[in-house]
Amino acid sequence: MIVVAICVLGLTGCGSIISRTFPGQGHGNQYYPGVKWDLRDSPWRYITVIDLPLSMVVDTILLPVDMRHGPYR
Repeated sequence: MIVVAICVLGLTGCGSIISRTFPGQGHGNQYYPGVKWDLRDSPWRYITVIDLPLSMVVDTILLPVDMRHGPYR
């Protein structure tokens, strides 16, 4: 059970970091891009939902940065 949990966590990346660092992954979303990235329509959406609470916390912390940054491309 522990090995499965580690594998699942290893397969899910932090949506907040991915949506801000890789070009095109933010889909132009300025606010909460990590949450929107986790909820995107993909075959992995059921696994990335595990990352949703962490992405929501990180996106909330980075909200002042997002307000000044503009849309992510």
